[in-house]
Amino acid sequence: MVENFDEWFHDILENADITDSRYPIKGMAVWMPYGFQIRKHTMNIIKRLLDKDHDEVLFPMLVPESELAKEGIHVKGFEDEVYWVTKGGSRDLNEHLALRPTSETAIYPMYSLWIRTHIDLPIKLYQIVNTFRYETKHTRPLIRVREITTFKEAHTAHATKEESDEQIQDFIGIYKEFFDDLQIPYLISKRPEWDKFPGADYTMAFDVIMPNGKTLQIGTIHNLGQTFAKTFDITFEDKDGEHKYVYQTCAGVSDRVIASVIGIHGDEKGLRLPPKVSPNQVTIIPILFKKGKEEVLAKCAEIKEQLETAGLRVNIDDRDIRPGKKFNDWELKGTPVKLELGPRDLENNITVAMRRDEGEKIEIALDDSLADNVIDLLNKSSENLSAAAWKFQEEHVKFTEDINEISELVEAGYVVRFRWCGDEAIGKDIEEKTGYDILGIQEEIAEGKCIASDNDAKYMALIAKTY
Repeated sequence: MVENFDEWFHDILENADITDSRYPIKGMAVWMPYGFQIRKHTMNIIKRLLDKDHDEVLFPMLVPESELAKEGIHVKGFEDEVYWVTKGGSRDLNEHLALRPTSETAIYPMYSLWIRTHIDLPIKLYQIVNTFRYETKHTRPLIRVREITTFKEAHTAHATKEESDEQIQDFIGIYKEFFDDLQIPYLISKRPEWDKFPGADYTMAFDVIMPNGKTLQIGTIHNLGQTFAKTFDITFEDKDGEHKYVYQTCAGVSDRVIASVIGIHGDEKGLRLPPKVSPNQVTIIPILFKKGKEEVLAKCAEIKEQLETAGLRVNIDDRDIRPGKKFNDWELKGTPVKLELGPRDLENNITVAMRRDEGEKIEIALDDSLADNVIDLLNKSSENLSAAAWKFQEEHVKFTEDINEISELVEAGYVVRFRWCGDEAIGKDIEEKTGYDILGIQEEIAEGKCIASDNDAKYMALIAKTY
């Protein structure tokens, strides 16, 4: 585990060229080229998964105040976080415009125009945009920001409640596959009633335990029922000619996904990137001397072409600096596999390979099986990162039957499982007594007593220190 994780995380964003937080607005940062590549490859995974049965769109950033105000419960959840545009040039606007904190009130007025009959359903759209929330707490790059620059939100509408519930399960499956591709472990829970998305019937969430023991929410899925349909008059004519309100869902992930990739897999040397999102899956480092320099560089170019033909992202570090500096740089930046090639290696028709996740050097023949051998190393790296991350999570979840143990366990870096009757007043009392948030319900149970009352327990719940 990285010592002093928060300091490490802040430093790695700068040192590995992920983001630059010196932009002159608090809580807003610049994506640097290397970080933007990680972002791009990460978003390409979720886009691929959604594109199977969703359509990508792009809605305007500005939301009229009249539309935002229509859904009272929803706007109450965001009223202290909204940025407002009040002027156009030097002229006052007739109506204030909100920079979207999220897009329900931007998208759903259009749904009311587009949906007419049952043949228009289901509708499944998504967009990847920036959203704005006036965060008043201590901001943290990628984790707690005022401009969420990587906000994937999906919005669906259905004819029946059963179809909307099925969509929630579909989203859970999509997110599982997404996070599995990133080798990120996760805790799935149903948020308590007082912590669900404003306007939702219920909220499902994915959380990950970061190295400092805090949980980070990395994905949310909301069943909106007919709340927004009634507000924005989203109706359809069924087969019998009856007009009915649709049932809706939405689901989102944000920059926090990138934060979890960085935080979960990193070590004291820097990043350890999953191969699927690493800007360079393979970095070739030529070991150059005056004699044989051109031959080595030519062979490196040949290897690069061979690996790129196999579909890999490859770069050659031919900078005129010491090899040791190159090794350190790519350890810092987390390239999954490095290949060294010097004159002696060329004579022996081999390259020296090293996986970033374990650091052991092995020799690989420079023959037709090179690409297959490198791909095998990348697959093993993925498997190892995943196994280590899941092991960490399993070791940092503990069950207790004693409410007085919760604070001690949470402070020691654990997420705590406990039995709960599900009563809201008792749940809030648990939070008040321990000083920590109930993440949510993991499963229904039929035995045992509630940790904080004489009631029979209905659920196994989670409590943790959160970001």
